[in-house]
Amino acid sequence: MKGRTFRLPACSVLAKILLVFLVLSVLSLAVSGIVAFITISDVGFSAEKDSISLGNQAVNDATRALFFAAEKHLSQMAFDEAEVTNVLFEDTVSEMEILSAHAETIGHNPPQVSLTRPYTRENPPANPAEATVIFLAPGSDSVKDSEEYRSLGGMSDLLRAVYIADGNMTSVYVATDSGIALMYPWRKFENGTIDPRTRDWFTKAKKTQGVYWSEPYMDSAGHGLVVTASRAVPTQYGTWVIGSDVSVDVINSAFLNRTLGGEGYALLMDNRGVIISRPGLSSRETDGREYTPENAFLQGSPAIEAISRNMTAGKTGLDIIRFGNKDTYVAYAPVKSMNWSYAVSMPVDEVTAPIQSTREQIANATRTTSERINEQTDRFLVIFCGLILMLIVIVAILSVFLARVITRPVEVLKKGASAIGRGDLDYRVELETRDEFEDLARSFNQMAGDLKQNIEDLRRTTAEKERYTKELEIAKEIQESFLPEVIPDIPGYDIAAIAIPAMEIGGDLYDFIPVEGGRWGLVIADVSGKSVSAALYMALSRTLLHAVSSEHKDVTSTVQWVNRMLFDDGRSGMFITVFYGVLDPVTGVFCYVNAGHNPPLLLRKAEEKARFVEGKEIALGVIPEILAASHSLTLEQGDILLMYTDGVTEAFNEQDMDFGEDRLAGYLEKNRSLPAREILDGLLAEIRQFRGNASQSDDITLLVLRAD
Repeated sequence: MKGRTFRLPACSVLAKILLVFLVLSVLSLAVSGIVAFITISDVGFSAEKDSISLGNQAVNDATRALFFAAEKHLSQMAFDEAEVTNVLFEDTVSEMEILSAHAETIGHNPPQVSLTRPYTRENPPANPAEATVIFLAPGSDSVKDSEEYRSLGGMSDLLRAVYIADGNMTSVYVATDSGIALMYPWRKFENGTIDPRTRDWFTKAKKTQGVYWSEPYMDSAGHGLVVTASRAVPTQYGTWVIGSDVSVDVINSAFLNRTLGGEGYALLMDNRGVIISRPGLSSRETDGREYTPENAFLQGSPAIEAISRNMTAGKTGLDIIRFGNKDTYVAYAPVKSMNWSYAVSMPVDEVTAPIQSTREQIANATRTTSERINEQTDRFLVIFCGLILMLIVIVAILSVFLARVITRPVEVLKKGASAIGRGDLDYRVELETRDEFEDLARSFNQMAGDLKQNIEDLRRTTAEKERYTKELEIAKEIQESFLPEVIPDIPGYDIAAIAIPAMEIGGDLYDFIPVEGGRWGLVIADVSGKSVSAALYMALSRTLLHAVSSEHKDVTSTVQWVNRMLFDDGRSGMFITVFYGVLDPVTGVFCYVNAGHNPPLLLRKAEEKARFVEGKEIALGVIPEILAASHSLTLEQGDILLMYTDGVTEAFNEQDMDFGEDRLAGYLEKNRSLPAREILDGLLAEIRQFRGNASQSDDITLLVLRAD
């Protein structure tokens, strides 16, 4: 016996469609309504619970992020300021070395006459800024116009030059074992009984190898609270001590008077725990009384003493201590050249203050959101129930109409789909059924129009891309035209150079500039940024270098003029690092200025290790005036000078490791016997091998100068 199957009553197709569509539609809407009614009832509670949870999570995340950001900011600030402070004192140490070398030369040769004339305290000059003051200390066994007296006067020109070059000094001077003292600028001392030989800076400098830095003290010359850098120099007359004073006010204004916000605080400490400088520490604090140095180990706080021990040991760190009635962050980092330490502090409650405000705001927003969710949920339930009932009625009515006309629209749509499939994008489906079929017809028509427009847009985009590619090729050709076509033939020197941009257009530059007297200017530079703007800025910088170098004989004035013109035309907001030197092929003397660029590597024939040349100033185009100190070296046969941009040392491999300065120096030492071109080609191959499949991250420019 066969099983019975369910069959629709015998009727037309139209009736079957109507019956099935109506039953399914009504059942679907009814089930959907019941499920939605049950589900929506829980929406308000879940939404409110999730809102509160998210609010608490946001506060916790914000708290952690705020503490992390504050600690990172303070640690970075301490490190950065320590590095900047290190630069100030390194400059002073360099100046002391220059003065010491000159003093040793003066002290072992016959007396010389300076253009800057020394005057006695009793015989003031017309302009104190153009004279030094020379005097005999009480109890001195020397006499005026002795050979040592006249030799010491030969230091006047260099004392004046160093003082003018370094705006941080209050005075610079020389004192001798015999009791003679020379100081710039000239001033009249109120206390005429001062004996430099009894001063701490004099006696301890004689016991110190290199430069000695004193604790803060009240300057007898009337400059207030100062620290002194001094260095002993042996001469044929005995020991001379070079000294220069730096005002604590200068250190405060240059490094410590930073705006940290609220009760933020910064200080500078030496390796004995003596506070060298802090905000507010100046001659005004002494109020005319003798100054007693502050020592961090005498503050009476174990926490402060522990941090002070870390600072005097040259450590870097971040701690939280109880200072007064507040928990306080203290971040510190060493000033390496001085064996001093720099510290910044900030109360913890200044970090946590925004957290409480944020917590209250999130709580208020959460309450408001919960109330609004409840209102909207109740309203939605009412609306949804009404819509369900209305849709059931509407579906019943529409089912009859749709069942009658469903076959005609399907055929029309089928015809339209076939036309579009054949590629006739101008074909349009015409239906006025006022239902989903009419919407579908409009969708077909919209699809055809959109497809046609997309094809046209693709054609136009392709053309624009080709035009842009062509423009980049033209710009690349223009940029390459600014680089030297040939390397000049300089007798006695083997030269090779290359520039490889990371993109189609780069911002690196090398050049050779003829200079008066048969000399040659060598340039390597790196513009901040890449692409067309960097190339245009590079072209401007090259043009200015060519124009200015023909008018200025020395490298310092050339770089200063180019910086001034770049800054005056600083609409692009860009800058450029430049290494510019002038080579005299006859003497081998190479004078140069480094304006923020990577220092070149120098490998002497007689030395095993390569070393970086000294000197590095600020990049061009950043500030209106720069103090571009020039340096010089003499290239002898077999010496190699390698100039490069940071794309060499910062070439990264697939493990995100950089090529680095040590690897660069090692390559040069290993291949010192090769010609300049082979050194350059081999270095490029070494970089490519190190980089592997990693892309070139920055422009690479190299210039090899070998003295043959």
